[in-house]
Amino acid sequence: MGITIDGKEIARKIRGEIAAEIQARIQAGMKRPKLVVVLVGEDPASQTYVRNKEKACAEVGMESEVVRLPAGTKQADLSALVKRLNADKSVDGVLVQLPLPKGLDDIALLGEIDPDKDADGIHPLNMGKLLRGEEARLAPCTPLGIMEMILSTGTDIKGKEAVVVGRSNIVGKPVAIMLLAKNATVTICHSRTSNLSEVIGRADIVVAAVGRPELVKGAMIKKGAVVIDVGMNKLDNKWVGDVEFEKAKERASYISPVPGGVGPMTIAMLLRNTLKAAEGRKA
Repeated sequence: MGITIDGKEIARKIRGEIAAEIQARIQAGMKRPKLVVVLVGEDPASQTYVRNKEKACAEVGMESEVVRLPAGTKQADLSALVKRLNADKSVDGVLVQLPLPKGLDDIALLGEIDPDKDADGIHPLNMGKLLRGEEARLAPCTPLGIMEMILSTGTDIKGKEAVVVGRSNIVGKPVAIMLLAKNATVTICHSRTSNLSEVIGRADIVVAAVGRPELVKGAMIKKGAVVIDVGMNKLDNKWVGDVEFEKAKERASYISPVPGGVGPMTIAMLLRNTLKAAEGRKA
């Protein structure tokens, strides 16, 4: 029976470290780091995520501001807002909450955020540095959290076979690159992979981030594998991941739950990125 990876507890420790670093900055005469979140529209899930981010900022002593805009906001107005935030010396981190309402170009907008204030770590320049193997001070939050969770198990990633189920720009692709950087042998597959069960069955590390409820069956998991479930799906009025948790837990050595796994880690990494952005600016 696998051990459940407590993302809440790992995130709590990280938040404690961040709070201590922020307090040290203040005592040294520097300002509190500030994160600005841009929220467009009334998407309920996005509003919940943003409230959680506000709460987390308050807990560590970080200043935060949410700019709430109607769903009908024009692209040009959003672009102008991002440029103002880029120029605002009081702002260390900028995050545009996704998804944006239909008709808005998120790729264009994310590319306009100052890479040094890119709290989400998904600006093309920061993603490019990650791909090239350069030191990317700001990297995507969820993949960073996933790596922290894997390392918390004591697993030596070097030489392990890792399978990433999902190919998104925000999770699948960057976490595959991070695993490669730790010298894992990495396979990326997805919902249309014809021999999915066979590929997953070889994996010492499985990262499921495809957005399909319980697509990864417990029987697919190699005995002793580390399983990180990024999925967050509503099924029969309850939240489930991309992994069939109870059956996978019987075979895995470590497994993350849904909820209480990757979600808290993503927010912790957002706080860390914002602090790093503030340190980089030497404000």
